[in-house]
Amino acid sequence: MRLLVLPGDGIGPEITAATLAVLNAAAAAEGVALDIDQQDIGLKSLAEHGTTLPEAVLAAIPEADGVILGPVSHYDYPAGQPNPSAALRTRFALYANVRPCRSREGLTILRKPMDLVIVRENTEGFYADRSMFMGPGEFMPDENSAFSIRKITALACARVARAAFAIAMTRNRRVTAVHKANVLKLSDGLFLREIRKVAADFPEVTLDEVIVDAAAALLVRSPDRFDVIVTTNMFGDILSDEASELSGSLGLGGSINQGDTICVAQAQHGSAPDIQGQGIANPTSLILSAAMLFDWQARRTGDAAIGACGRRIEAAVEAVLADPATRTRDVGGPLGTEAFAAAVIGALAA
Repeated sequence: MRLLVLPGDGIGPEITAATLAVLNAAAAAEGVALDIDQQDIGLKSLAEHGTTLPEAVLAAIPEADGVILGPVSHYDYPAGQPNPSAALRTRFALYANVRPCRSREGLTILRKPMDLVIVRENTEGFYADRSMFMGPGEFMPDENSAFSIRKITALACARVARAAFAIAMTRNRRVTAVHKANVLKLSDGLFLREIRKVAADFPEVTLDEVIVDAAAALLVRSPDRFDVIVTTNMFGDILSDEASELSGSLGLGGSINQGDTICVAQAQHGSAPDIQGQGIANPTSLILSAAMLFDWQARRTGDAAIGACGRRIEAAVEAVLADPATRTRDVGGPLGTEAFAAAVIGALAA
């Protein structure tokens, strides 16, 4: 399996190294050969190549079986330098951001169990850096007024809906469309129109529709009512962060950005430059994201060994998190980045 690895900024190189150690151990256990190509993006690439996203990286992505993307500090980039995360999503049509959230005993603050998947549209919406063919999606006609464009298209809505319903078919066959059509009547109205069209192709799946305000509250009060949530870009970003924190920690949530032929594994959290280089970053999110990437590749190719590798990684992570003595410091344990990865590697054999 050919992997393109982009460590990114801040704690990115640390959690990426931990993730690769786990992947190599799991791959060896399942007899999967890994071919890893590591390249720089972000601030390191900017210093060395004058850009945060070199053309060589973009050219390598379609040639890989999957990409592992570390967090990036795009807020600190000079004006005009691309955000690699956003650029990959739009350039390669990675239209579905898939984020599972499952509560864990001893870590969750919820009174009822959570086991859901949020499928977030990934290429447009309220994100101004991916709403325009040319020029910025935000502008200021005068010094006291700022405008931002929200883009919603039927194509993007239909694609993410189909991804969500396909996932629901492997779970409890319930999809909840989260929207704000009571206010955003045209754009979220279009979103709901396309969701309903796709729902007609999946008669086995139950569809309901919930306004985003209510969805945010229900994640706290009744998380067990949800199976698969499908929503637009910003709503999905906010709700998935909320769900991950409620279920245990934002640092524990896996995430992939998937298209039809390309998939990028990416931690849910940011680059955390305040703890960079201290060896205390939690690599769980990126490790689980990589396991999801293996599952995506296995379903796409039918390679049972790669699928087994992903399941082995996930089981090992869950076993390590179940013991407070083998958790990282951010979730109440004593371990640092490398020690946590070592614990996961030790659990792989079981």
